[in-house]
This record gives sequence, C-alpha cells and structure tokens, in this order.
Amino acid sequence: MNANQLPTKRYRSFVLVLLTVVYGFNFIDRQIVGILAPFIQEDLNLTNTQLGLLIGFAFALFYTVIAIPIAWLADRYSRVNILSIALATWSGFTALTGMASNFWQIGMARMGVGIGEAGGSPPSHSIISDMYPKEERAGALGFYAMGIPFGIMAAYFATASLMGSGGDVDWRRIFIFLGITGIVLAGVVKLTLREPVRGAQELDGGTVVKKLPFVESLKSLLKIPAWWAMCFGIAFGSFVSYASSAFQTKFLIALDPSFDFKTMVILLGIMNGTTYAGGAFFGAKLADKWGAKTIRAYGWLPAIAMTVCLPLGIWSYWVQSVEANLILSTVYLLFIGIYLGPSFAIAQTLAPINMRAMSTALFFFILNMVALGGGPTFAGWLIDVFKSDYNELEAMRMAMTVTHLVFIPALISFLVVSRILPRDWKAAETRNLQMESDN
Repeated sequence: MNANQLPTKRYRSFVLVLLTVVYGFNFIDRQIVGILAPFIQEDLNLTNTQLGLLIGFAFALFYTVIAIPIAWLADRYSRVNILSIALATWSGFTALTGMASNFWQIGMARMGVGIGEAGGSPPSHSIISDMYPKEERAGALGFYAMGIPFGIMAAYFATASLMGSGGDVDWRRIFIFLGITGIVLAGVVKLTLREPVRGAQELDGGTVVKKLPFVESLKSLLKIPAWWAMCFGIAFGSFVSYASSAFQTKFLIALDPSFDFKTMVILLGIMNGTTYAGGAFFGAKLADKWGAKTIRAYGWLPAIAMTVCLPLGIWSYWVQSVEANLILSTVYLLFIGIYLGPSFAIAQTLAPINMRAMSTALFFFILNMVALGGGPTFAGWLIDVFKSDYNELEAMRMAMTVTHLVFIPALISFLVVSRILPRDWKAAETRNLQMESDN
C-alpha cells in the first residue's frame, strides 16, 4: 500500500473526533423532540399518536428513502462536500422546527430534518473505513457510535441550560439555537476535512477500485446473508431503544410530577454520556479483541447485550420512583450501547469497497424504517390504545412492556449472525481483493 495514501495517526484521530461530533448533532436534533415532548404536545395540542409520528415515522420515512440516492453519490463523489451540505440542511430545518405552530408545520420541519440527516452517516462510515483497517474498524466505528449517547447527553444539557427561570421550558428557542450551531459546524467540516482515498486500507499501492456497475455491486451486497441478519438484529434492538427514549421523560413526569424537571434532564444527560457511551466504546473494543480470536464474536456480543436488556427494560417501567427508574436505566444504557460498534463494522467489512456508503444507507433504511419509524409510532399508538382501560401512567407501563418483547427477534438475529458470519467475512476479503485494477 502506498504510504502517501494513508493518513497520519494524528489526522485520522482528528477526523474521527469531528465526525463523531457531527453524528452527535444528528442525535441532538433527533432526540430533542422526545425530551421536549410534554411541552410540544401541550403547546400544539398533539395526541400521543401524533407525537409518536413526529418522533418516528414522519422523520424516518424521508431519512431512510433519501439516504439511498445520497449514498449513491457518496460512493462516487466527495463525501466531505455531501456531509457538510447535509449537516447545514438538517440544522436549518431544526431551526424551522422551533417556528412551527401546528402539527402539519412541525411535521414538515421534521421531514426536512430527516432529509438532511440522510446524508450524515453513509459518507461518514465510508470515510472512517478508508482510514482504519478492518482489524481496528469496529473500534473506530464504535467510537463514532459514541456520537449517539454524546448527542443525547448534549440534548438533555441544552434543554437544562436553555430553560427559563422557574422551570419554564421555551422549546422553540432550544430548536433555533441548536439549528444555528449546526450550521456553523457544517462550515468547520467543509474547511478542515480532506477526501480520503477509497479502499486505501485494503488495496495495494498503484491500484484503484474497479468501477463496477451499480446494479452488479448492489446485487453482490444484498446476497450476503450475515449482512441481512445484522440489519434485522440492530433494527429490532433499536426499535425498542427508540420507543423507550421517546417516551421516557413523559413517563417520569407521570410517575412523579413533583420531581424537578431540570434535575431530571441533567441526570438523563449524564447517564447517556457515561454509561451509554461507555457501552458503545467497550462493546467496540471487546468486539475487536474477541473478534481476533473468532469472527463469531461480532454476533455473540450483541446477542448477550440484548438478552440482558430485555428484563431490565421491562422492570424499569414498573418501579415506583423516578430514582429507581434512573438506576435501572443506567445499567440498561450500558448494555444497549454494546451492539453498535460490532454492527457498524459488519456493515462496512462485508460491503464491496465501492458500496460502503450504500451499505450504511441500506442497513440504515432497514434499521430506521423498522426502529425509528416503527418504535415510537408503535409505542405512542399502544399508549393511546391502553388509555381506554388504564390511566396514562399504567397505559405507558403496559405499552412499553409489550414493546420490549421485540428484543427477542433481535437477539435471535444476532445468533444467526454468529453462525454464518465467518463464511461471509472470508468471502468479503476475497471479493475486495478482486476489485483491484492497475492505474
């Protein structure tokens, strides 16, 4: 491999940190609706079903569909340009969210955020994979995945810091502030990142990636059984995770209306920034270390995490105090972060070199249509269904108990991954070597 194709350790660390910050903004703009749900719902007079649609389907539909053509562009053109434009777009629509005055206006704004965020992860995953070899890829992508808990933490902290005196929450001001900040960050991305060489970690010096027809490469990707099993594993797991996070603050307020809201969001922010982030980092590092001994570990590790999360998640909704919920949620968040790094690494390593952005887009399509589109929407609908026989607190408990059962197909999917991954991993190594062509 030509040495000048490879970034310095210092530069690639800078890129990884910056991309993680951008991913964090992705989740700030996504999570903030769930955190501010009680205030948005009251101000705009929304039902639980409408709230679930805002957090879930209205966002996920455009996020997942638009990601595919954007990924096609990212596999052919400058990923840095695409990422900076996408960040500016979703940040602009985040600011517009704060100006909405009814369900349809805020719904259109959330669709716009989804369109912009579609251009975030596919180019970022591809850039990281061209900077880190497959032996370090789970660790790097696991670090990138820490953008999720750090973004969620920042969303809670932003809410706490921008609250008015006396505990008043001006949700509109929070959205506008976050939107403007994201637009500034988009400029930083454009000015500081360089486009990396595609396939630099796999191919020898003096070679370039063959420009195989798009349909041929797509068929090659979609024929990989372990890729499909990973997609459904992370999709079902995230279905529960998104549903739970969308209604947690609403549940805690119903559980104890006297509990100080500002204290609550600070505690939730700390939990996400420590245990959730720690789970993502620990899971990725363990996957690299355990995976060096057996590739099956990339499936076993997420399956173990899902098995632990199932009873913990249900239990957390049947406790009688906010403090007990927060304690259980802390442990739950540690394990829920574990599956991210191994899953991201599978998506990138199994994909043809010239389909890495598309691999992320396609597995995010499945992930987010099932999880982000389905989880909050399903849970919100279930709460409204159970409210016909129970009060709102009990309805949320019943709805979240049913929702957490979706962890069962998630852990089954990852057990399938552990069984079939070694064969597909080896086949991917052979296929990528065959994609070399002389300059």
